[in-house]
Amino acid sequence: MTALLRFPAVGQRLATVVFIHGLGQTNDSWRSMIEWLARQLPRVEWVLPQASSRPVAVSAGQLRPSWFNIAALPPGDAEWDEAGVAASAAYIESIIQGEVQAGADPRRIVVAGFSQGGALGLLVALTSLHDLGGAASFSGWVPHRGREHIMHVHTEPTLPVFLGHGRQDTEIPPYYAEESIAFLRDVLRLRNLEVRRYERLGHAVFGGEMYDFVNWLLRVLHLSPVINGAP
Repeated sequence: MTALLRFPAVGQRLATVVFIHGLGQTNDSWRSMIEWLARQLPRVEWVLPQASSRPVAVSAGQLRPSWFNIAALPPGDAEWDEAGVAASAAYIESIIQGEVQAGADPRRIVVAGFSQGGALGLLVALTSLHDLGGAASFSGWVPHRGREHIMHVHTEPTLPVFLGHGRQDTEIPPYYAEESIAFLRDVLRLRNLEVRRYERLGHAVFGGEMYDFVNWLLRVLHLSPVINGAP
């Protein structure tokens, strides 16, 4: 894995968000969005890992930044790159561990991600050794082949989870979100789910979704909003 992209908090750090990019992306491609989020949440530190490039089956074996191999979009129920998922999950967990060792309270660390990064982030948050502050997924899903492991490991029904999804998404269609919501709510019995469905949104994020995310973070991390340019 390559170097982290880090956006330090202004003044005292009160929370940390580990944000995981999607398939074929770089952490730097999220720079402008994270810079905007950082202005709304100045006391939050943002940590963006970068996936290594690897052959991706859905891209005819081309090398692309990827957290795990994927053969089709939408992904099939049986699809599962066990080695890739395990390595990437261990890497994200090591970042969390590093933040904790540096003094961060794990209950004030949120794991968030887009698409494949959202899937990985949910897997990590639901199986982490740490009692995390929350998980957020944008246009993501809970991989079917990882659910048995999640069910055996996950013991924290109060974990706050934010799920945002576009109703026009064709890469990870809305029924993936709905089915993942049902798993989190009915199987894991999570009690703190926030679900946002966006009518004209495809496989992307947009400003309204990020405002919803900011408000969710303010609430679950007990932060004060920026008022007149000051936290």
